[in-house]
Amino acid sequence: MTGPDPAVAATRVAVRRAITAGGPGSAPVLVACSGGADSLALLAAAVFEARERPWPVVGVTVDHGLHEASAEVATHVIGQMATLGADETASIRVKVEGDGHGLEAAAREARYAVLEELADRFGSTTVLLGHTLDDQAETVLLGLTRGSGGRSLAGMRRTFGVFRRPLLDLTRAQTEQACRAQDIGWWTDPANEDPRFTRSRVRRDVLPLLEAELGPGVAQNLARTADLLRADVEHLDDLADAAYAVLPDPLPVTALLELAPAVRTRVLRLAALRAGARDAELFHDHVRALDALLTDWHGQGAVDLPGRVRGARRDETLVFEQG
Repeated sequence: MTGPDPAVAATRVAVRRAITAGGPGSAPVLVACSGGADSLALLAAAVFEARERPWPVVGVTVDHGLHEASAEVATHVIGQMATLGADETASIRVKVEGDGHGLEAAAREARYAVLEELADRFGSTTVLLGHTLDDQAETVLLGLTRGSGGRSLAGMRRTFGVFRRPLLDLTRAQTEQACRAQDIGWWTDPANEDPRFTRSRVRRDVLPLLEAELGPGVAQNLARTADLLRADVEHLDDLADAAYAVLPDPLPVTALLELAPAVRTRVLRLAALRAGARDAELFHDHVRALDALLTDWHGQGAVDLPGRVRGARRDETLVFEQG
């Protein structure tokens, strides 16, 4: 008796590990499904793994309304999820407004917000996302080009809040093969080929060029870099969280200067985010400018941050104001 296709087996093992590590008990497991190969392979694996488990599988598709056929695609995905055996399906449309924020970032934030809302509604502690090794490599490469520091090089987290990314060790080619082996047709988002989006240019042009010029394995090496840095970044983040928690508001300059630079800059970033700065657009240059208000103070003006927030030095304190 032959077993499943190796790509199918790989998706199932990855999903099993992610779900059991989350300890869902009998609560539903939500699977975010766009209709692409990655998310359909993810859903198929989740349904397979839930056959003799107490948790139902809920397939969820989010319609961002970013192209004319989005509603039609969402309806088709609902049908596919039901055919693949999801116990329940849900489709929800979100309104995406760039507002100078960047369309990709705005869509991502809207998607995660509504998925968290649905998880709460279903009483779920586990939402599976279909990001692959290739997505991780693209994220790390984009972080390198932006000069965003260790956090960006650490890439996407495997787990955060209710979210799990089981497929980060699998390639996009593997998820496509898993779909082919199970006779699952998938939809290709036209945004993936749209040169307006930076990530699509990285996917279509930059990574293939790097592979051609530097040899195979670039994507795997970028993803491995993320894994190597993640533990270090998370430890420093924990130290920063603890330091920030005991600081008064506004932040005293003297107390900030007593922190190690790697912790201090993280505290500044955390304070900026708490004040309303936009996470996806808060780069290292912004944090470095805030740090200069402490370490290279010569009366300079406030630092403008994404999200209409300003950081300024006032009477030996660092304050954050709405700009």
